[in-house]
Amino acid sequence: MAIVYSNSKLHTPMYFFLTNLSCMDITYTTIIFPKMLVHFFVEVMEMSLSECLMQMYFFIAVVCTEFFLLAVMAYDRYVAICNPLRYMVIVNKSLCIQMAAVTWAVSLIVPIPHIIAFSHLSFCESHTINHFFCDLTALMKLSCTSTRTVETLSYIIGALVGLLPFGLTITSYIKIISAILKMKSTEGRRKAFSTCGSHLTVIIVFYGMITSTYMRPTSTHSMKTNKLLSLSYTALSPLCNPIIYSLKNTELKNTLRKKKMTA
Repeated sequence: MAIVYSNSKLHTPMYFFLTNLSCMDITYTTIIFPKMLVHFFVEVMEMSLSECLMQMYFFIAVVCTEFFLLAVMAYDRYVAICNPLRYMVIVNKSLCIQMAAVTWAVSLIVPIPHIIAFSHLSFCESHTINHFFCDLTALMKLSCTSTRTVETLSYIIGALVGLLPFGLTITSYIKIISAILKMKSTEGRRKAFSTCGSHLTVIIVFYGMITSTYMRPTSTHSMKTNKLLSLSYTALSPLCNPIIYSLKNTELKNTLRKKKMTA
């Protein structure tokens, strides 16, 4: 975020969305890990239900944001590769701000039905969450009332929030790959694939983790496996995203080198 802000040449749609992605990665870790570290090191192992639901709300909101943001970034890459001459006209500053604003706004609305449904569950036996944060699958296992409504709601919202952006992403990449294969220049194809490679890697990792964790029947859930998968996309994914995008990005690396030389 600092590198993009410091270099006016990087004030383009792609880096605007990368900044949003970085902001989302910071939010991921801020929601979960400070509280988790307090539990580990200070041994304060209590959390009120309202705190738990609040953490769940923001976690779901950030996950939804990543779904939509990755789809928006796929559209950005589609326009850049398939319609390069009109790229700055189509994906202008106003459209970028609108798409980012809608992405964050919708993501803040989506978790509300989940939170309302969870607030009506009864927890009458163990109140110990077998997880390192208030994950919805872990909380459902503590309920002594039927969680069918919550499960159904999760599948419906998950399908809408997950499949719609995924469909847009796949459509964008089908057109991108088709356009790249039609290029006569080998160097042009290499640059185009290089531009999309980082984004595609993040998409595969994120969708794979989310699908394997949440889009399964509750009866097949293993909490040990869920915790490992959750750790992957709540800690490793935010850690790896900046590295994935930076290592293959010449402009970011050049800006960083110049900053080091100036310092």
